Amino acid sequence: MHTGVNEAKQSGMPESLLPSPFADLERFAQTWCLATEPERFAQRMASTMSEMQAFYAASFPRIGEMLAFCDAHQLGDLPDDACRLLQLVHSTIMVSMCVEIWHQPAVIDAAGARLDRVREPFP
Repeated sequence: MHTGVNEAKQSGMPESLLPSPFADLERFAQTWCLATEPERFAQRMASTMSEMQAFYAASFPRIGEMLAFCDAHQLGDLPDDACRLLQLVHSTIMVSMCVEIWHQPAVIDAAGARLDRVREPFP
């Protein structure tokens, strides 16, 4: 399975984490290229609405292009930069309801509701 950004940084990966056509989203990669849903949820809860709105405003309009780029590869054989791009898509989805509907990181009127996956889908 592909590693997240933190593991990638420790292994001495190059500064550029995303495919070159998405260089404009590079400023979000360090924060939002996260391999698991619990990591994405934790980042959502730790982020301000301003941070999520900036990320969403930059990434959401490009989701079609991002998915098309990833679709050019077999899912089980994604290059690392494409895998991180897909992680960015997953993070965009994670913040979408916060930005579009709730206007806050937490679900409105859900008390302490939480869903923990036992197993992550790949990738």
